[in-house]
Amino acid sequence: MLINMVFPKNAAFNAKAILYLIFFFLIGEVHAQNKSYDIDITNSSKAIIYNGLDLGGVNNKGNSIAVNNYYISINKKPIIPVTGEFHFSRYPEQYWDESIKKMKAGGITIIATYVFWNLHEEKENVFNWDGNRNLRKFVKICADNDMPVIVRIGPFCHGEIRNGGLPDWLLPKPYSVRSNDPGYLAEVEKLYNEIGKQLKGLYFKDGGPIIGTQIENEFQHSAAPWGLTYPGQPYDYTAAERDLGVTHFGVSVSETKNPYQELGNNHMKILKQLAIKAGIQTPLYTATGWGNAAIIEKGSLPVTAAYAYPTWTKKADISPFYLYKDLTKTPDYSPVSYNPQEYPAFAAELGSGIMCTYTRRPLVPAKSLDALVNRCLGSGVNGLGYYMFHGGSTPKGDFFFQDEAGGSPKISYDFQAPIGEFGQIRPSFQRLKPIHFFLKDFGDLLAPMVLTLPQNNKDIKPTDLETLRYSVRSDGEHGFLFINNFQDDLVLTDKKSLSVNVKTKTETISFPISIKSGENAIYPFNLMVGGANLKFATAQLMMKSEDSKLPYYVFFINDGEKPVFVFSKSKGLKIKNSISSNILQTAKEWKVLPAENQNSEFLINLNGKQTKILVLTKETALKSYVLDPTNKKVLCFTNALPLQNGDEIKFLSTGNSEFDFSIYPKNNLTPKLSDGKLSSIKNRLFDTFSVNLPKYADSLNFTQTSDRKIQVSMPSPNKQIEDFFLNIDYVGDTGMAFIDGKLITDNLYKGLPWQIGLKQYMFNKKGDQIQFYFRPMYKGAPYLVDLKSSDIPDFSKTDKYIKINNVSLTPQYKAFVKF
Repeated sequence: MLINMVFPKNAAFNAKAILYLIFFFLIGEVHAQNKSYDIDITNSSKAIIYNGLDLGGVNNKGNSIAVNNYYISINKKPIIPVTGEFHFSRYPEQYWDESIKKMKAGGITIIATYVFWNLHEEKENVFNWDGNRNLRKFVKICADNDMPVIVRIGPFCHGEIRNGGLPDWLLPKPYSVRSNDPGYLAEVEKLYNEIGKQLKGLYFKDGGPIIGTQIENEFQHSAAPWGLTYPGQPYDYTAAERDLGVTHFGVSVSETKNPYQELGNNHMKILKQLAIKAGIQTPLYTATGWGNAAIIEKGSLPVTAAYAYPTWTKKADISPFYLYKDLTKTPDYSPVSYNPQEYPAFAAELGSGIMCTYTRRPLVPAKSLDALVNRCLGSGVNGLGYYMFHGGSTPKGDFFFQDEAGGSPKISYDFQAPIGEFGQIRPSFQRLKPIHFFLKDFGDLLAPMVLTLPQNNKDIKPTDLETLRYSVRSDGEHGFLFINNFQDDLVLTDKKSLSVNVKTKTETISFPISIKSGENAIYPFNLMVGGANLKFATAQLMMKSEDSKLPYYVFFINDGEKPVFVFSKSKGLKIKNSISSNILQTAKEWKVLPAENQNSEFLINLNGKQTKILVLTKETALKSYVLDPTNKKVLCFTNALPLQNGDEIKFLSTGNSEFDFSIYPKNNLTPKLSDGKLSSIKNRLFDTFSVNLPKYADSLNFTQTSDRKIQVSMPSPNKQIEDFFLNIDYVGDTGMAFIDGKLITDNLYKGLPWQIGLKQYMFNKKGDQIQFYFRPMYKGAPYLVDLKSSDIPDFSKTDKYIKINNVSLTPQYKAFVKF
């Protein structure tokens, strides 16, 4: 509550009057915060249609994938898949395996990848599947890592690639692209046949990893500008002439009535038939369904999107993507061309970053991503997908393949993704992991649960900073309460001493709510844990291990929460403290109060069967990884990145030659370190170890020859160094990096240091020096609207500004540990 008090000039107020004003102000704040919210879930139900879609299949090992109108299941078990976009052709093939392992460590369960037509058939009738374009090799490496794949085969892709992936040589052909013109379909059939040859034997039906195929992209909704254009010329879009009236440049709401919708759906159906004819047969087919885009009716899974920080709008706006809604009835970017209740809600393009353009350079905060995921799950979504999850660099052919016409960088496709252009791990990667772990272990419970929204939900606006945003998914008795306290481009108030009363079929459960601005939470209720009924908890469920000898459940405390666990009393149930938890009991309940600022543990004992409950701080949860180095599921906590390969863990530590790692459950492990010094550290909860590696001591050698140019010598390789990250702190417009006169990457300044990974150049001996050229920022540049005021120079005495503040080197150390 904000009170603006205006006092008359020179007015005299006595001390008592001022104290009364302060008293009533504070009372108002207390009343504003001590608010109760009610939600009735007693009528939760959903009609599940099991045979309404022409999707699914069984492979040669007897494993099945099925799709109903609400969720996907594997071997009849509901799942909530987590898909991460990673473009193999935008990353060096020698590091594909490492990148797939990074994505797996981040909780990704499916990789989606584009097959860009123009990268593989730049010259007509000459296909290139070599090197970084080796699709078959990439899919095989996914198979080696037990990672399912969705192949996005186009023909149109978008993906900020030149012409959206269509080859330049299509432009003058005597037929209309993205239409049923026989000439165009013949070219598509040729492409699909080539893709089919590359993927032969790697489909799900064959026991391979390819479970899905995306047909086209944003058909009859969006297009890319043709790369053959002139400065200042209006865009000439890669769309059939008849569809130009409904074509958008980016993802948006489309209110325009499409007179050719039936033709669009028919075109999508023909493309699927061509794909199947080419051998591209998968249990899942997807089609982008937002903004009235065409789909394959009953024969595709229409997927949705949410980009809270778009660059295709004129300026930043407050999005609706952090308000709960029923996405099974009204998808984002509605209206849509299909009946949403006939298909599962699959948010396959959540903007886990954004591609900056010359004129727009918004920053995507890490907190926005898990908040967006929370909102989607709490709105009925049963599938997640990130675009992009892993950045990269677009290769160059006869010209730059990046979408220059759309204002993209020449090469960099970093996308501010959770894993960056050079494999950097970002804060968003850490914030998403706990939800991914939760979905892997509890997705079978959540997926069938039905959404209930509070009665006042439709009245909440994105600009409402005060009202609590919440929803419930349940079966009427058991479920999860979703809370979101984040909004893009606004700061919501801290929520303190609130309560949410959930009316189930048998009782009303009152959740005490305290959560900080920018945070979000998912709370379970009536969840069976170790045979006991967890009536509710104000800590977020993260993962479980149901090992018969040592079962355990893991929760974490979100910022601002006051954690409490309430268990229903039952015969033979005892709960006792292990570490840092207070245990209380009444005639009907057990109440556990874990410590708020440290990791804790308590024990459930039900008729002699013991289950451990680990409660983590948010800081520890963000450092967690799920591993099984001894064929037993364990949690690893570390500031480094652990990548598992069989019984060996490769730790990557960026910037620190010394790091710790801890293992839970505590099991008196004796790991062995390949190089360096390994020491054991006493810890009541975990097996904890310290790794000490030789510190890289060489200094960075660089020279600055003008205010726009620097030259940096490559650092010396070291057997314990995985990579070097070069950090260029500058203020300007753009930066470009060259090796041997060839542009290797570039940067659009957005207020952050520019970081380049060197291993693909240094260890491959492509050159011994990187040369940089920078261009100055100009007064009145259009992208200044996206920069923080502190990142904009003083233009009062100049019209342009360029300054290179610092150049530094961050080594990434590696250590191999076996258990």
